Amino acid sequence: MKNFWQDLKKKHAKSGEPIVVLAPMADVTDVAFRNIIAKYGKPDAMWTEFVSADGLMRATPKGKEKLLRDLLFDESERPIVAQLFSSNPEYMYGAAKLVREMGFDGLDINMGCPDRGIEKQKAGAAMMKNPRLAREVLHAAMEGVSDGGEAIPVSVKTRIGYSKNELETWLPELLAEKPAMITVHARTRKEMSDVPAKWEHVKRAVEIRNELQKELSVNERTLIFGNGDVIDLEDARKKAQETGADGIMFGRAIFGNPWLFAKKRAADVTIEEKLRVMIEHTQLFEKLLGDVKNFAVMKKHFKAYVNGFDGAVELRRQLMETDTVEEVKIIIEEFLASKTSKI
Repeated sequence: MKNFWQDLKKKHAKSGEPIVVLAPMADVTDVAFRNIIAKYGKPDAMWTEFVSADGLMRATPKGKEKLLRDLLFDESERPIVAQLFSSNPEYMYGAAKLVREMGFDGLDINMGCPDRGIEKQKAGAAMMKNPRLAREVLHAAMEGVSDGGEAIPVSVKTRIGYSKNELETWLPELLAEKPAMITVHARTRKEMSDVPAKWEHVKRAVEIRNELQKELSVNERTLIFGNGDVIDLEDARKKAQETGADGIMFGRAIFGNPWLFAKKRAADVTIEEKLRVMIEHTQLFEKLLGDVKNFAVMKKHFKAYVNGFDGAVELRRQLMETDTVEEVKIIIEEFLASKTSKI
């Protein structure tokens, strides 16, 4: 197996820095935004938005083509991980094989999403209610990625439990299958993102991993990543030191800040630079996804980019009424012609 996670672990062991990655977020971390991030502040790895393994295996040719657009990626994004969800081992096997054939560097299984539609399919966070099925799905994915070629690593993104903290029973089930990496979102499904992340549970996850895999070499052990309320690289270092986590996953901190993983601080970015990158982002969205996604998807990004400076409120209001990249460009050019301020 070509396991890029272990390569990153070895690389970061020399510097003492944690591995830092970007979380998969629906209608946020699409190929357009990932291209921008790869250009202005690339993390150690990125994920696609989650995609239904069942859909990939069962959809009509037209439906499958649309789903595959969510798995579109650029070479600049590597290492790039495809995220799938399913409660059907057979479909996960086939989709995992497809992901490897498409050239992804890794496969991640979503076992933490609280979306009710996904939970009705017994996938996402609902997997925590059925550890036996979760293991079957994980095992099928690991078999699928090794069918017909060199295997790629399989990982899992999950939470500490469904309605309460169940790490002591849930995590060992996943570790028994020896995935390459497990990301622990330090909240329950019930808590959503409505309460502060409890990073002491990430520390406990590392301890459980160490206890259960103490007979394995360091290179064979499942890596543990923490996720939840990480604000910047300094915060990531602190959380990694306090918990012993191998890596840290960022989520909402990326909104409006493609420079999150760069040495350049967002506070040093001028208003003009930020707005021109927003235009570039919008152009990429229209070029790569404009025929399959609604332009309204970009408006959550506009809210994040256009924030914290004089005139931002009125500028946001105008951008909320746009429907094309040309309209966005006209509004931004007019704004910049009247402003010379810095963030």
